[in-house]
Amino acid sequence: MDIGIRSLSVLLVKLTQFLAAPIATAASLFLLTTLYGIKINEDYVSLAITAVILTMLFVRKAHPGNNRVRLFSGYVGTIITGWMVVVGAILLIGYATKTSAVYSRLTLFTWFLLNPVAIVFLQWALQELLVHVMNLTNSRKKVVIGGINDVSLQLAKNIKGDDQLGLQLLGFFEDRNPERLGDIQKGEILGSLADMPAYVKANRVETIYIALPIRHLERTRVLMDQLQDTTASIYFVPDIFVFDLIQSRIDDIHGVPVFALCETPFYGYNGILKRLFDLVASAAILTIISPLLLLIAAGVKLSSPGPVLFKQRRYGLAGEEIKVYKFRTMTVTEDGDDVRQAEANDERFTRIGAFLRKHSLDELPQFFNVIKGDMSIVGPRPHAVAHNELYRKLIKGYMMRHKVLPGITGWAQVNGCRGETKEVAQMESRVRFDLEYLRKWSLAMDIKIILRTLGLVVNDKEAH
Repeated sequence: MDIGIRSLSVLLVKLTQFLAAPIATAASLFLLTTLYGIKINEDYVSLAITAVILTMLFVRKAHPGNNRVRLFSGYVGTIITGWMVVVGAILLIGYATKTSAVYSRLTLFTWFLLNPVAIVFLQWALQELLVHVMNLTNSRKKVVIGGINDVSLQLAKNIKGDDQLGLQLLGFFEDRNPERLGDIQKGEILGSLADMPAYVKANRVETIYIALPIRHLERTRVLMDQLQDTTASIYFVPDIFVFDLIQSRIDDIHGVPVFALCETPFYGYNGILKRLFDLVASAAILTIISPLLLLIAAGVKLSSPGPVLFKQRRYGLAGEEIKVYKFRTMTVTEDGDDVRQAEANDERFTRIGAFLRKHSLDELPQFFNVIKGDMSIVGPRPHAVAHNELYRKLIKGYMMRHKVLPGITGWAQVNGCRGETKEVAQMESRVRFDLEYLRKWSLAMDIKIILRTLGLVVNDKEAH
């Protein structure tokens, strides 16, 4: 088959796969309206257009590769999470424009429930079609890797584990003896680095990944010069595992490539998604719990003299000071250079203070901090300024927690890091979980943390 036709067929399938979520969203809506005997009018067309736009923004193209475990965890979870955001936005728009009454509630409910299934099925079907097309047209690119280390082995694993990449890994080139390379199979080594140019030309290799350590820049330059006589695409794969990376990515500034070693997970699309989720969820929660807030406020006021709310200075995004709201649970309101941490059976607790802290009810006013933009629902818990100034000197990477908004709850808290930190090691454990959150963040992870937090509110022996 002609190479141009092969490339076009693969491109068309990939384009269709990219549009799978919005296609499934519109098709499932119109199919359900037909099944329920509802006439498709301009209202339903407008709803479909809105849903398609929101789906393209928030339901990311996702695929599990050949990993069936990931299919039912991260893959499906990503689609469901994105669709939940779309549903929330549609309901909010309907409420704000007072147009929700024009639609069949049964149709909408069924659509909200079944559309993720339609998206998953269509993306899966297109994934299988793409793999079939690449096999049928023999359009997989032949690739080789120069250098064997942790990052090149991970790259090889990813290539072999994802048919959709359209890559065929032929093997490695390495100067060291196979005995020094651990689990690598002898047959996977095609020769030394000096053998690579001749092999690439003889076997029509289309892509080369050079994965030599950064300290071997001269060897990389020499190899690049030798490979100039080939037509292969050449990629440099830096040995990033020598760094403690947080949200690494590659960008450019007017053509100058830059590599992010430590970055917030909330740039671009992720920042919009995170903020929209915080606003919608916080507004809904505050509406639901408003009677409870009034009841607690009255209880705090009647239980002891002093203000209802306790405002404490803490560090927020980028280390900027913010004032965090809490229901007052103590007879004191410490916010100076020396803040004593709360202890179990602390004599400073008011009559209802211990109960409020036990069930984290004192934290509820922080949803107003979220609305203001000072905090997020999920993120590293903010500490008093005095504690920050102490621990930033003792714990490596402590201030990296402030690359994101602090949260009402966090990954550290649902993993048992709550209550008083009597030793530096306890705070180190919290920071370790906080940095792990920055590395692995997803909206699905936020929802998981929220659900686990609800369980802790009911029964947590460490809270005080």
